[in-house]
Amino acid sequence: MQKLVFAAVSRNYFNMPVWIAEHRGMFADEGLDVVIELYEGVDEVTNRLRDGRAQLAYGITEHVILDSEAGGFLEIIGGNVNRLPFSFVTGKAIKTFADLRGKTVGVSSLDAGSSSLVMKLLSARGLEYPRDYKMRAVGPILARWELLQSGEIDAGLQGAPLNYMAVDQGFPSLCEPRQEVPYFQFTSLNADSRWAAANDAIMQPFMRAFVRAHGWFFANRDAVTPIAMTETGITENYALRAWDEYTADEIFPRDGDANTAAVQALIEISSLIRAVPNRVKSSADDYINRDYLDAARKQLEPMPAHKG
Repeated sequence: MQKLVFAAVSRNYFNMPVWIAEHRGMFADEGLDVVIELYEGVDEVTNRLRDGRAQLAYGITEHVILDSEAGGFLEIIGGNVNRLPFSFVTGKAIKTFADLRGKTVGVSSLDAGSSSLVMKLLSARGLEYPRDYKMRAVGPILARWELLQSGEIDAGLQGAPLNYMAVDQGFPSLCEPRQEVPYFQFTSLNADSRWAAANDAIMQPFMRAFVRAHGWFFANRDAVTPIAMTETGITENYALRAWDEYTADEIFPRDGDANTAAVQALIEISSLIRAVPNRVKSSADDYINRDYLDAARKQLEPMPAHKG
């Protein structure tokens, strides 16, 4: 068995495809022993991918773009959260965006991830950072949900199904970002291009399992549910609601691919906040290497029927 370390962020629903590949034996079928390591900090995932402690990761797509522009070797090799599964949820005392003046919004990182999206959403409502509100880097959605309940932050993006749980408990949702930004590559399957190029014997079987897991996710609502419950700790009704949303709007890609329009939207929104001087790459596709995914798809295509 070929051993591989896969890094991802927290126990959230974003990780379902790799959990499916693990639970359903897809990695084992391919001769892979994949160790899935979860971290609360989004920066930690990227750091581990960059220094080789992890070989593949579900990481913040913006980190790959910034790394690439700085001369690094990270690349996007597949999709993950290609459309936003978030609601903008606030504390119970906050009823309107105006109520956020002087308040604190929790984000995953001040350098990438949700911060640029929060700035765009609030700027459209007349609130500018840092003049009108504070941002605090608190980590991913699980941490934001805990801090929102304790009152340590006043608002934050909450992903499905935690957004359903929050609303059911009386926390207001002031907007649904996907309605305003239809495509946004929040997270992606990322690799160090040097490692990936040197390890084709691992990349090919991994990507075959990766593609299979996405197809299985979309086809098996009832069987996905217990995996989601086991790995995230959510109850059955919330697991079913999350599956319904993720499949109806194809938040995960059916084919496992990153979305060019979603990466471009990320670049444009990020550039409003963090301009990259002397940008080297001109288009979203310049950051995406689809060679491994394309090869996996071809290998999984059914053999043509024999004629004769």
